[in-house]
Amino acid sequence: MGLSKSCVMAKPLLPDGLWARIEPVLPVREPQVTGRPRVPDRAALTGIIFVLKTGIPWEDLPQEMGCGSGMTCWRRLHEWNEAGVWSRLHQVLLDELQDTGQIDWSRAVVDSSHVRAKGGASKPAPRPSTVRVLAASIT
Repeated sequence: MGLSKSCVMAKPLLPDGLWARIEPVLPVREPQVTGRPRVPDRAALTGIIFVLKTGIPWEDLPQEMGCGSGMTCWRRLHEWNEAGVWSRLHQVLLDELQDTGQIDWSRAVVDSSHVRAKGGASKPAPRPSTVRVLAASIT
């Protein structure tokens, strides 16, 4: 049985609709005058998504993908993280879902283990066994 000559493309890692939401929150850079040309943001993001989805090491990012090197993609991820891109993108997507009525806030949960206790106690709270001993000595 021979191989079919038709070729089926894989689902794109970064569809046009998603890119249209992401591109406006990326930092605007001044045009580059010297040095090696900068890898386009969309190509770098495609490489980032590929590494994060597959779990491969950054240095194993296939050059054939046209995303630049793994180190280039890693640096861009770091640059965007420092610029607050991910929190802005998160807000954009939440706003879009809210505007289209696709979020049910009645089912939202806040995990306080990630919230800093401002002005916390100066010393740890007593253990329950200590409380019982203190209560017995007072009465």
